[in-house]
Amino acid sequence: MGRWQPGARGRLGQAAMELYVERGYDQTTVAEIAQRAGLTSRTFFRHFADKREVLFAGTDAVQDRLVTALDAVPADTAPLGVVRAALVAVAEAVGDDHDHSRRRQQVISTNAELRERELVKLAAWSRALADGLRRRGADEHAASIAAEVGVAVFRVAFERWATGPGDRHLTDVVRDSFEQLPTA
Repeated sequence: MGRWQPGARGRLGQAAMELYVERGYDQTTVAEIAQRAGLTSRTFFRHFADKREVLFAGTDAVQDRLVTALDAVPADTAPLGVVRAALVAVAEAVGDDHDHSRRRQQVISTNAELRERELVKLAAWSRALADGLRRRGADEHAASIAAEVGVAVFRVAFERWATGPGDRHLTDVVRDSFEQLPTA
């Protein structure tokens, strides 16, 4: 596959994921990713800041979807209901490729640096949710609790879905997890 062919970013992402699963994240170099994709290391760095960012590409877009979904929830909805609706919208966006999510979760779970990066992403979601709830008129305490609880429910649901058989869509697993919250 030549360097001039379209889809370089996708090819790099696929090559990186394959190598991370085959060899491990720490044992994979940018040069190896680029070579597997039929590209150069310079091309890699045009698309990704570092090899970690391959796993976190699209984080800003997902957070934007989270905030957009939160803002679209009816005004009379309780804070946790708003958070639930926003996180279900995120699940709709990221829950279509179980195999990719499973492999991504596998790579992240075996590396402390990547687990930390995943937690930073989730903390940013929580802040964005809490800020959105406050803009909607929720008090500080209710906004913080709903955001933190919601992100925790999503994280557990996502891990369950990603490590499971993939016979259900992520949205169903997230909804079920929120429904289990009162009895947990």
